[in-house]
Amino acid sequence: MLDLFSIFSKGGIVLWCFQSTSDIFSPSVNALIRNVILQERTGNNTFSHNALSLQYKLDNEFELVFVVAYQRILQLSYVDKFLNDIHLEFRDKYKNELQGGQHNMDFDFKTTFESVLKQCEQWAKTQAQIPKQMRSFEDSQKSKKTVASMIERKGDEKNKKSVKIIENKSIPNGKVEEPEADNDLIAANRAKLAQKMAAKNKKEAKKSPKSPKATDRVKKPRVWELGGDSRDLPSLDFSTDKESFGEIAPDTQLVGQMKGAIRDLEVEESDASSSEEEETHQPSPKKTGGMFSIFKGLVGSKALTEESMRPVLDKLRDHLIAKNVAADIANKLCDSVAVKLEGKVLGTFDSVATTIKATLTEALVQILSPKRRVDILRDCLHAKQQGRPYVMAFCGVNGVGKSTNLAKICFWLIENRLSVLIAACDTFRAGAVEQLRTHVRRLDAMHPGSVNLYEKGYGKDAAGIAMEAIKYAADTKYDVVLIDTAGRMQDNEPLMRALAKLIKVNEPDLVLFVGEALVGNEAVDQLVKFNQALADHSSSSNPHVIDGIVLTKFDTIDDKVGAAISMTYITGQPIVFVGTGQTYTDLKALNATAVVHALMK
Repeated sequence: MLDLFSIFSKGGIVLWCFQSTSDIFSPSVNALIRNVILQERTGNNTFSHNALSLQYKLDNEFELVFVVAYQRILQLSYVDKFLNDIHLEFRDKYKNELQGGQHNMDFDFKTTFESVLKQCEQWAKTQAQIPKQMRSFEDSQKSKKTVASMIERKGDEKNKKSVKIIENKSIPNGKVEEPEADNDLIAANRAKLAQKMAAKNKKEAKKSPKSPKATDRVKKPRVWELGGDSRDLPSLDFSTDKESFGEIAPDTQLVGQMKGAIRDLEVEESDASSSEEEETHQPSPKKTGGMFSIFKGLVGSKALTEESMRPVLDKLRDHLIAKNVAADIANKLCDSVAVKLEGKVLGTFDSVATTIKATLTEALVQILSPKRRVDILRDCLHAKQQGRPYVMAFCGVNGVGKSTNLAKICFWLIENRLSVLIAACDTFRAGAVEQLRTHVRRLDAMHPGSVNLYEKGYGKDAAGIAMEAIKYAADTKYDVVLIDTAGRMQDNEPLMRALAKLIKVNEPDLVLFVGEALVGNEAVDQLVKFNQALADHSSSSNPHVIDGIVLTKFDTIDDKVGAAISMTYITGQPIVFVGTGQTYTDLKALNATAVVHALMK
């Protein structure tokens, strides 16, 4: 039973609509348009929203969208066939009107719709009555193997046991198998062992009886050269924050460089051919190289099909994976491009490769562009007007640079005249509190009185420390609270439960996931499981999941920027900050155009 069927143009004009109930389905259709069609995620033609399942089909020639909605608990096997049949019927019936752009006319499509729906329902009942049959030999993979692929050749498998065929007249077939290689190998190993034992016994016999008796070696304690005075030993104790550290000289060169909004990321290009031209001062001949050069001749003025696009899409998928895009995400991107372009008519001089590359570039820019406004400075000032601190929590796996990038963001905030309180909620890793303490000393030296550390040592409840820090910040009028959490693997249930508790109890304004730009497929697994764990371990009906991403170590990947695509695609959340180095000023904002250009070159 279908609840909704609608045909509308990509410009937003509804051409025809059927609705079986009085419910309002606009939120579900709008969610489909907003989260799938506009976000270039059309590789999979199914979408779920609330209690509805929506399936859609795109007509790229006439810029139309066909949408079917039904209850998620139903299993309707005829929906795909129904969408294809109704698509063909509508095109054939109103082809002239659609070519003329007459979208405002009254489309009388009710009779055709009911006829096609009835035929598809009858087809589904017929298919359900047919008993399932076993797959025939012709349909199996084994039937597709050639005789040549089954022939063993010399050197194919070196470790495979060799068998020698010898004749024996006492056996009817006249042949018997003898494991010759195994016996030879065992005999050779026995001979080597005998030689080793003989050489060992010979050395022991040559030992002199007058050799001195060996003494047991005992490890002696190290003696520190501190002038022999025990009073120098306390100078090696760095476990507490003492005045013996001395005052840290402020780095005046960094002060004033991070005022205002974060600067955009710039991806450098390394083009060897251009540098050679500058050295020789001679223009090099025009090259048609690159990953798309082999498809130069694919031009025409007919509609694109899956078969004509498949060679380019396969090459494109391999290129994305080589640039560190997760394999699953690369497949979805290519499928999305295929769905978007199938049926589109190319111009006479438009090549398939150029069209696909341009379409994918637009899709990648759209994916990396944030869906919502991310203005942390404005949000901090708004929270300050309300008389409360703005709270940001940082989470992620071990060793990705949470504490370091937290310090960079803290420097940016205090450069813009905001007071910051850092909550040391990593009570698990040894040295985590001391690391934050060092950062606070250095930041406070550059902007005295703008930053402070709230710490309670190790082994305490992180959620309780965060709650106390937020209360302390509200009482002492701090503008921002940055919560540093312990690194945890995405499949560690106790630690993920503790993180969900921290977020549920304290309700931060922004939850940032810190991830490395070095990871590929692992980024998808990390983000999916972090989001899933935060949702599962929260008792709220609307759990607080990841709001944004901090991408670290971006300066170590050259042009392999695919992790940015993978992380943004899987969560739909923006990359708020990009870490590009080791100093406090090495913090950038993501430039979607620059990243996509580096990805596609």
